[in-house]
Amino acid sequence: MTTSTATVAGTAGLDVERVRRDFPALHQEAHGRPLVYLDHAATTQKPLQVIVAVRTFYEKDCSNVHRGVHLLSQRATVAYENARTTIKSHLGAADSREIVFTRSTTEGINLVASSFVRPRLEPGDEILISAMEHHSNIVPWQMLCEERGAHLKVIPIDDDGDIILDEYESLLSDRTKIVAIVHVSNALGTVNPVHEMIETAHARDVPVLVDGAQAVPHRAVDVQELDCDFYVFSAHKVYGPTGIGALYGKRRHLLEMVPYQGGGDMILSVTFEGTQYNEPPHRFEAGTPNIEGAIGLAAALDYIHTIGIDTIAAHEAELLDAATEAVLTIPGIRLIGTAQHKASALGFVMQGVHPHDIGTILDSEGVAVRAGHHCAQPVMARYGVSATVRASFGLYNTAQEIDALVAGLSKVREVFS
Repeated sequence: MTTSTATVAGTAGLDVERVRRDFPALHQEAHGRPLVYLDHAATTQKPLQVIVAVRTFYEKDCSNVHRGVHLLSQRATVAYENARTTIKSHLGAADSREIVFTRSTTEGINLVASSFVRPRLEPGDEILISAMEHHSNIVPWQMLCEERGAHLKVIPIDDDGDIILDEYESLLSDRTKIVAIVHVSNALGTVNPVHEMIETAHARDVPVLVDGAQAVPHRAVDVQELDCDFYVFSAHKVYGPTGIGALYGKRRHLLEMVPYQGGGDMILSVTFEGTQYNEPPHRFEAGTPNIEGAIGLAAALDYIHTIGIDTIAAHEAELLDAATEAVLTIPGIRLIGTAQHKASALGFVMQGVHPHDIGTILDSEGVAVRAGHHCAQPVMARYGVSATVRASFGLYNTAQEIDALVAGLSKVREVFS
């Protein structure tokens, strides 16, 4: 890759080549070609700062947290709880006790479904989600509705991939017990007007959970400004480790919620006659936690803070605009998701070619994209396709990598012409 044909203006303050040096995985070949990693909506590569933070824990501070009086346990506990404070600051929460560590966005949603919604849900009640949700924000609610005799209502989307807000308002009712909505669609890239939707729901005294897995890596999030009741995200989507995520919950909600699991660290005292539960957030963190994951997540958020989330967002917006324009020069390309407000993800199909074939040929050219239904089968059904190709961008992608994507797609077109 030499001179770029994609137009990406240099974003002030972001030295992409300098940033790329922080990511060891980028400096390798795939099938004899330089790796072009465009699968950030699935997971991100990890900077040295995260790798070193996790390694340092294992090399120097490896111990369990909260229950040890020795030095290593104290250091591990401080690092673990400092990570909670880092997340609190990144999300703009009022109190670090509003941050619960989870395994993932998926577990955060399931925790809210089990501990907050289940005790409030009666037969005939309703849960409201949108037609663009990830399976993780569909299946837990389906399971709960089936168990409790409630109804799952779905907000429709238009052809561009925007939520139809008039339909949303009409679906809200006195029986609605929660609205669970994605902030940024993983399949379409749509950025939803969650602030407006939260205001509308709160006017009906309906709480709102926001799935922020695809938002936190790409844009500033302030949960107090949004006034959401719950916000969930995963570390691995934001340059952190796998197996760790976080749930923000308003303090008053967490205090009312029953435990999600039982075991160590979520208790204050245990007798055979009964158990006194711990205060939130530890009430929802049963067992030995993912200590190194929390530390790695904090390191990832610190890394993003050093660069600046607004700088990252501006760079990625330029990449998305340039990639959209460039991909449309390939004959037979149809975009899936054309909302005015998008972030990072570009979904498309090519006439006469299965997305898996496109992904396979791109892989042979060193370009890593995602081909499939993206855990969003209802979205695929909405657009009459079984799968799409999704190129999704991160802070270290370049205009030259867009050229590689387009060159690979041109080869696909030649093979299937």
